[in-house]
Parts: sequence; structure tokens; C-alpha cells
Amino acid sequence: MTVVRATGVSVAVKGYVLLDDVSLIADEGSWLSIIGPNGAGKSTLLRALAGGGVTAGKIEMFDRDLDGISQRQRAQLVSWVPQSPIIPTGMSVLDYVLLGRTPHLHPLANVSSSDVEIAQRILDDLDLSSLAARTVETLSGGERQRAIIGRALAQEAPILLLDEPTTALDLGHQQDVLRLLDRLRLSAKRTIISTMHDLTLAGQFADRLILLSGGAIAAEGSAVDVLTEQNITDHYRADVEVTRRGQSVLVVPRIDPQESRSTEETTHGH
Repeated sequence: MTVVRATGVSVAVKGYVLLDDVSLIADEGSWLSIIGPNGAGKSTLLRALAGGGVTAGKIEMFDRDLDGISQRQRAQLVSWVPQSPIIPTGMSVLDYVLLGRTPHLHPLANVSSSDVEIAQRILDDLDLSSLAARTVETLSGGERQRAIIGRALAQEAPILLLDEPTTALDLGHQQDVLRLLDRLRLSAKRTIISTMHDLTLAGQFADRLILLSGGAIAAEGSAVDVLTEQNITDHYRADVEVTRRGQSVLVVPRIDPQESRSTEETTHGH
């Protein structure tokens, strides 16, 4: 079942086109990863899917026009993790994660013991239980990022929009968070649409990839189809080596040690 559909979506700000005629679909329980160089329009596309407004085109969630869905209903359908969310000061990690339960509460109602249990389970899953009483602003960048993801997971929305979810995470926590998200989408049929800079991770976890360049779709398909040396050279202007292992793709920058040494010797020579 298709749960997200964007048709001919364009976004322009002050006459500058950020997205140009982008169409995509995401099915229930799938993971769609949006990749592309800086300024390609990745965050703009996610913001549009979250209800940020479009200049042209249409976005549908569960066959309903996004414009016709109330903000409260939208919050029950979509969890949105931007790159730089506003963090309330003086709020504990537990209370911050509990904010994710707000769309499910009756107006003026307090959180229930069930809501607290959900939040505590998420803190356990994200290795944050020992930090539950800490205020969010005292956390490290990686800890704060996990708390932000925890708030989104507490919404228990069927659609997760994640803008660079592994930002500031060390290698171990990157793997933990991505594996948790992968388990959730498979067990609870969550649909994930994410942007990622790490092309290997994007290809490893996503069912499908969309490569944006200059606000338009340059390539789409499986990791094997999209993560080619030619595509990366053309759109990232990067020299890489792409290795395939079954349906997994490993993208490694190609660096000539001899050239690096020559450059260093020339620099020191001056």
C-alpha cells in the first residue's frame, strides 16, 4: 500500500527554485533514502512532505491530500526530525521524549502511565535511560540527536521523516539507531523517508534511493542502480570506488597516497 505520494512537487523561494517537479512514492514498511550533494534540495523535499508548503504539485498521505489534513491529524501520521529542531530549555530528556505523545492526548490531559512506559522503553532502546533526568541542553551533540529521534519515535506515527538522523552520532550509535529504525519499520510497518550524507549507510538500509541534484531527480532505484561511480562523479564531483556485495554497496573515496605525499612535500618545501 502506498502511504506517501508526491506528484510534480516544486518549491520556489523569492523566485529561486529549490525543488523542480519532483515525484515519489513510498509504500507501507519501506525505507526511501534521499541523497545528493549539498544544496540539492534534500531538506526542502522532506520539509515539503512534512507540510512545509509547496509552490506547485500535490502531496498525499494514505490517499488524502496533505493540505486537507489538520495539524493534529498530521502529527498522528507523520513524525518529522529536522536537522536543527528547537530544543526547550530546562526540560529533562524524559519529558522531551514524552512531548512525542502530545498528538495522542486529549486536550488539557496529562500523560498517562502508558505514555511514560512508551517513553522509557524508547530511552532504553536509544541508550538514554541513564540520562533521563538530565536537561536536554546539557547533553552532547550525539546524545541530543538520540533524544530528538526518541521524541519522534514516541509519536508512534506510521510515517517517519528523518533529516540526517545520524548527524553527530559515533559509529556504534549510528548502527544502533539505524538498526532500531529498521526493526521498527519491519515489525510495525513504519514507512521511513530519510536524507543521508553517508552513501554506504543510505544504500545499506534503504529499499530505494532517490538522487537529487539541482532540485530535480537525477536517478532513482536500488542502491546498485543509483550508487554508481558515474552518478557520484557527475553529481558529487567526487572520485570514489564503488564495491558491490550482493545488494549492498560500499562507497569509498579514492585517494592516491603518492599524490597526497607529493602535495605535502610541496607544501613543506615552501
